[in-house]
Amino acid sequence: MQAQPMQMRTRALRHASRQAFRPARMLVVKTNAVAGSVAKASKIPSFPFVKIAGQEEMKLALLLNVVDPNIGGVLVMGDRGTGKSVAVRAVVDLLPDIDVVADDPFNSHPTDPKLMGPDALARFKRGETLPVARIRTPLVELPLGATEDRICGTIDIEKALTEGVKAYEPGLLAKANRGILYVDEVNLLDDGLVDVVLDSAASGVNTVEREGVSVVHPAKFIMIGSGNPAEGELRPQLLDRFGLSTQVSTLMDKEMRVQMVLDRMAYEADPDALVASAKPAQDKLMQKLMEARERLKKVTISEELQILISDICSRLDVDGLRGDLVINRAAKALCAYEGRTKVELSDIERVVTPCLNHRLRKDPLDPIDNGTKVLLLFKRLTDPEVQRREEEAKRKKEEAAKAAASGARPTGAKAGAWGGLPGGRR
Repeated sequence: MQAQPMQMRTRALRHASRQAFRPARMLVVKTNAVAGSVAKASKIPSFPFVKIAGQEEMKLALLLNVVDPNIGGVLVMGDRGTGKSVAVRAVVDLLPDIDVVADDPFNSHPTDPKLMGPDALARFKRGETLPVARIRTPLVELPLGATEDRICGTIDIEKALTEGVKAYEPGLLAKANRGILYVDEVNLLDDGLVDVVLDSAASGVNTVEREGVSVVHPAKFIMIGSGNPAEGELRPQLLDRFGLSTQVSTLMDKEMRVQMVLDRMAYEADPDALVASAKPAQDKLMQKLMEARERLKKVTISEELQILISDICSRLDVDGLRGDLVINRAAKALCAYEGRTKVELSDIERVVTPCLNHRLRKDPLDPIDNGTKVLLLFKRLTDPEVQRREEEAKRKKEEAAKAAASGARPTGAKAGAWGGLPGGRR
C-alpha cells in the first residue's frame, strides 16, 4: 500500500521535471536566434582611415598596395598601441566592391579564368553562365593558432564519411583570394606557416595535396603583417618576401595625440556618428584610389631612374632582384596616386627606404639603422657635387693605373720621387 503512493509521487516528480525543463530548452533556442540576428544587425563599422593621426609612412605603404597589389604587401613593426591593426582594418573600407561567382568559396571572378576556382573554371569552360554576386573586398585575419590545414585547406571529413567521396574543404587562403590577408603578431607565427602564406602571395596560387586530392586554386591577395619587434624578429628570408616595411612609433606630437584620443573616444561612444562625419573625406580618398589604379597603366619611368635604382641596390649589397622590382612598382604607384604619369626622382626618394630597409643585413654593432643608410646613399648618389668628386677620384685612379702600367711618372708626382724600375714593365 505504501509502495503505490511512492510510485505515484515519483511519476509526478518526473512529470514536473519534464515540464520544467521544456521551456528552458525552448528559451535557449530563442535566445540563440535573437542573439544571432542582433549580432548580424549591429556590426560595428571600422575606424575611419582618414581619422588616423600621424603614421604617414605606414598609411602611404598601405595605400600604395591598394593602388598596385603586385608590390607584395606590407610589414608594419612597432610598439604596441600605435594603431597598426586599426589601420589595416580601416584600409579595407577604401577598397571597391568586387564581383564574384555566387556561392563560390574562392571568390572567383565571373569572367577572368585566372581568378577562378576549380568548380567555377570547369563550369566556365563548359559554357555555362555563371551567377554573379557583389561583395565587399574580403579581409581575412590569420590567427596565431592556425594550422597548415586550416590555412591551405584540407579534406572534407563530413562528406568522406557520409557520402564516401573525397572532397576539398577550402582554407583561409581561398577566402582571402582577391582581398587582404592580415597576420597580426606575424613574428610570433610559426616560420613554416609564414613561408606557406608568403609563397602563395608571391605566386598567386595555392596548391594542395591531401590524401589523394590535388587542388590548385587562385590565392591572389594583399599580404599585410604586423608585430612588435620587442617580441622577436622574422628571419631574413621571410622579411625579403614582404614588398614594403615600415616602422611605427608612439605619437609624440601633443596635438596629434589629443586629436587621436578624442576621435577614439568619439568612435567608442558612437561609431556610426564618427563614420558618418568622416564619409566625405573617405569617399574622396576612395575616388582618388580608383583613379590611381586606372592611371597606373599609363605611368612610365625613365631608363636613367631605373639605372639609379639598380645602382642603389647593388651598392647596398641587396640579395636578389626583389628590391629593384619593388622600388620600380612602388614609385609608379606613388606617381599614379599623386595624379602624374611620369616617375620623378622625388618619388624614388619617398619609397626607397620602406622598400629596402628590411632587406639589408643587420649589424648589431652599427649605430646607424638600415633606413638611414638607404637614405644617406640615395642623397650621395643624387647630389651633383658628390657625383663630381667621385668622377674626379675615379679619373685620377684610372690615370694612375695607366701610368703604372706604362712606367711613366704619374701625374702630379713630386720631384725626385721614385719612378719604378729602369725600363718599366713590358
